[in-house]
Amino acid sequence: MGDAVAAQRRQRLDRGRLHADLGGSDWIEAGSTQTYYYPWGKKGSHKLSELPPVEYHTYFNYTSPTALAGQALVITSYLNKTSDTFYYFPGQRRVRRMPSYSYDAPQVGFENQYTLDEPRVFNGTPDRFDWKLVGKKEMYIGYGSFGMYDPNADRRKVVTPDGVDPKSTRYELHRVWVVEATAKDGVRHVAPKRRFYFDEDSWALMGAEDYDAQGKLWKVRESFLIPVAETGACDNPAFVQYDLVSGRVLFDQASMGAGKDMVWAVEADEPKYKDAFYTPDNLRAISDR
Repeated sequence: MGDAVAAQRRQRLDRGRLHADLGGSDWIEAGSTQTYYYPWGKKGSHKLSELPPVEYHTYFNYTSPTALAGQALVITSYLNKTSDTFYYFPGQRRVRRMPSYSYDAPQVGFENQYTLDEPRVFNGTPDRFDWKLVGKKEMYIGYGSFGMYDPNADRRKVVTPDGVDPKSTRYELHRVWVVEATAKDGVRHVAPKRRFYFDEDSWALMGAEDYDAQGKLWKVRESFLIPVAETGACDNPAFVQYDLVSGRVLFDQASMGAGKDMVWAVEADEPKYKDAFYTPDNLRAISDR
């Protein structure tokens, strides 16, 4: 894997999550900080096949609202098995292992509307699905959408109950590869069929459709690609999800409205860029008590 691609996968962000009822103004807004550390993303050329089977480590902690503030977790996402997740609950002052906090498990604080495998369009281990390459097509995808990462923007004016303000987005017509995922026989998943769209130029995952057990379109996700000067590559963490059944919209994984920009690093000495940071003992040590 080349330097530019590998380097893009080390980042830190302060962010706000938005989750709203499209039919009204019932917002859930949660502030947080998060760090992703990809061990294979160090400066230089590294073959993932020659490294431990870890896709990434992440540390996440809620800063608001009061009901969630202080909750934190560390996750190690593997390439060949279920993630390891440890969660700190400030009310209990304890770190708990959460073996089932993965795949389609609902994320804490979002009324069962946001699963663990939905961030960044798809997240986690792909082993519950059979994957099929459907083909290639042209479609408009979010390219150079810097407005979705503006730390000084008003989130509620950009992500509205009617959808995303088009002034903050930008689209280009691109060739995308279409990949279909179907839940394996005997495997339960809330979205047993999914369709994903990969940009041919960047190989970034730019969109997805989730279908329910009756085969009806349920959720639609799109991400927004930007160039990253620090790495000489592209990244697309910001995404929006539309739930067509409940009428709710969700925005996550970017610094829009957070007052601080996202940080990418190719070389760093911070503790968060070391494997030892992502352990239950360290989570307990750094969490508010």
